[in-house]
Amino acid sequence: MGELFARLRAAYGAGPRHLLVLLLCFVVTGWVALRVAGEATAGRMLLWFVGAVILHDLVLFPLYALLDRGLRTAVGVPARPSPSGAPSGDAGRAAARLALLNHVRVPALGAALLFLVYLPGVLGWGADTYRAATGQERTPFLGRWLVLSGALFLLSAVLWAIRWARWRTVRRSAERVERG
Repeated sequence: MGELFARLRAAYGAGPRHLLVLLLCFVVTGWVALRVAGEATAGRMLLWFVGAVILHDLVLFPLYALLDRGLRTAVGVPARPSPSGAPSGDAGRAAARLALLNHVRVPALGAALLFLVYLPGVLGWGADTYRAATGQERTPFLGRWLVLSGALFLLSAVLWAIRWARWRTVRRSAERVERG
C-alpha cells in the first residue's frame, strides 16, 4: 500500500487526500454549474464570472504582486531566501522582518476584502435603492469601513509590538547566556 501511495505521489505530485479533495471540489463545482445552467440569468452570471477572472488575473494579481514586492523592499525581506543559508543572527532578523511583513499583509488583505464586499456602500452607489428597501441611509458605510480597517491595522501593530518585545527579550537572554 505504501508503494502505491509513493507511486501516486511521484506521478501526481501530491498525496491521495489532495486528490480526493480536488475531486470533491470538481463534484461541487459541477453541481453548482448544473444548478446555474437552468437559471434565466445564467449567461449574465457566466459573463460576470469570466470578467472577474480576467480582471483578477490580468489586472489585480500583477498589481498586488507589485505592491508586495515594494513592501518586501521597504521592510528588507528578500524575494527569495539565500540558498547558502544565513548565520543564525541574520536568520533571526530575517524572520522578524518577515513577521513584520505579514503583520502588514493580513490587515491590508482584510481591509481590501471588506472594501470589495461593501464596495457599493463604501462608494455610495445605489443609495436610493438601499433607502427604498431598508429605510436607512448608506452614509455610514465609508466611515465604518475606515474605522474597521484602522482597527485591523492597529490590532496587527499591537500584536507585532508584543511579538517583537518577546523576540527581543529572548534574544537578549540568549546573548547573556552566550557571554556568560
